[in-house]
Amino acid sequence: QVHVAESGGGLVQAGGSLRLSCAVSGSPFSINFMVWYRQAPGKLREMVAQVTAGDSTNYADSVKGRFAISQDIGKNSVYLEMSSLKPEDSAVYYCNGCNRGPHPCFNWGQGTQVTVSS
Repeated sequence: QVHVAESGGGLVQAGGSLRLSCAVSGSPFSINFMVWYRQAPGKLREMVAQVTAGDSTNYADSVKGRFAISQDIGKNSVYLEMSSLKPEDSAVYYCNGCNRGPHPCFNWGQGTQVTVSS
């Protein structure tokens, strides 16, 4: 069973940067799609960024040019570099993945809180 664990969130001022990490365990092989999601209070969970095993990436329009997803397959980790943060980026950030497509196939982790102050 695959497990994910997110870390790296915190409180940052608008315009600042954070780097989130996602540790993946329980999978003997690289996962075809890894995705970062976020959920703000009162809103649905949304896709933020995704990366394939071949390092192709895709981003939500709201974060293009500000966020960068990357992975270290040897370390079973996925990262989200966030810069030029805005108050509307405040949310709990989650990672998940799937081999069949960019869908959340694994059990959700606890997420990591990102709060951007204005």
